Amino acid sequence: QVQLVESGGGSVQAGGSLRLSCTASGSLISEYGCMGWFRQAPGQEREGVASLDRFYIRTYADSVKGRFTISRDSAKNTLYLQMDSVKPEDTAVYYCAAKKTRFGCLTVAGMDYWGKGTLVTISS
Repeated sequence: QVQLVESGGGSVQAGGSLRLSCTASGSLISEYGCMGWFRQAPGQEREGVASLDRFYIRTYADSVKGRFTISRDSAKNTLYLQMDSVKPEDTAVYYCAAKKTRFGCLTVAGMDYWGKGTLVTISS
């Protein structure tokens, strides 16, 4: 059974940094076509933030380009999201997700597996 478990959420002031982790069990992250980070703010739809495919091609939402970095450690079977220069509008529940194929990885509807999320709160 595939499980994705996020950690690293919390509260930080604007301008600070935070690193989220997503550890997979029941599968190897290297076997997925791609993995991604998504977020959902209160009253808003879930949106894609960053993705990383099996060929290490990274894609970012315009709102986080230059501030967030997605990476993975296959030895630890873990996906990361380094969040720098955070803003209050980054406040959301952040979800890790995985997809069997490598296309359309920032599309919510296209992901095959989801974690339960971790809350990130950015104060001004």
